[in-house]
Amino acid sequence: MNQLLLSRRATLAALATLALPALPARSQAASKVTVALDWTPNTNHIGLFIARDKGFYKDEGINVEILPYTDTSAGTLVANHVADFGILGSIALLTQRTAGADLVGTYAIVQTETGRLVLKGGRSDITRPKDLDGKTYGGFGSAWENALISSIIRHDGGNGEFETITLGTSAYQALENGAVDFTLEVYTWEGVKAELEGLKQGAFRYADYGVPDEHTTLIGSSRKFLDGNPKEAAAFLQATRKGYKFAIENPDEATDLLISANKDALTDRALIRASLKALIDGKYLQSAEGVIGTIDPSKFEAIGAYAYQAGILKAAGGKPLEAKPDFKGYYANDFLK
Repeated sequence: MNQLLLSRRATLAALATLALPALPARSQAASKVTVALDWTPNTNHIGLFIARDKGFYKDEGINVEILPYTDTSAGTLVANHVADFGILGSIALLTQRTAGADLVGTYAIVQTETGRLVLKGGRSDITRPKDLDGKTYGGFGSAWENALISSIIRHDGGNGEFETITLGTSAYQALENGAVDFTLEVYTWEGVKAELEGLKQGAFRYADYGVPDEHTTLIGSSRKFLDGNPKEAAAFLQATRKGYKFAIENPDEATDLLISANKDALTDRALIRASLKALIDGKYLQSAEGVIGTIDPSKFEAIGAYAYQAGILKAAGGKPLEAKPDFKGYYANDFLK
């Protein structure tokens, strides 16, 4: 199953569980911290495993447990205080938090957008986004997907109208056999895999067509945990940043550490190494200015405003918002200082 499919399902699972009743909170030991994954282990998670297995967490006096992925989204586990931290998509964080979930972004795993719109390479009838009007999109038809694609097409002068079908096979197969005309992918995983397999793609970057850049993937916590355990939160986040920094500076060893920690789930070393290379070379894990982990307030505000204007942010119970939320409370950089 391809990574974009996994990413979409994780995001949609988060949206679908907004109204879940509160799950029982676990007792919190001062020295123990738990973090929930958004999917099976991959290069987005590499800093967590390095920090754990290189002893960075122990050096900070905490015992970190990386929880296996479950059908309950990481955002829901964190918001209901079952997990202390979790891997969250920025859009999932925005939607859940606006609907009343106890979520706070605390670490930007990537400093810039990893997604892009892709189509089969060599198509002469699709040379720019407005050519997608009337074409068929392969995805899940979520409010976020529809808003994103429509605005990209409109920004290029089109009407923003397209058909959507739910993918029952891999996005690449659907593109190759003509079942769909375009889809969305995570470049640092799916795009890298396509390159390794020699598949040619055409692609449009969101930011080139009016979509604000974003921290696609975050580590989030709850206000309850952060307020009650500030020392443990700071220890976890600072050691986690050290783990990602190690991956940037030692990519070969980092690749082997990630695979060793997840032998059943990760068997393709070439893909893992190439994905990590893309994350490093593309200035995703560390910005061109050297920033690692810190959430950019202007970037968060911009994507929040975009989501609000697109109408995908709702109050509790799905009620319309009366005004744009104050996004300053949606994230915190204090624990990384």
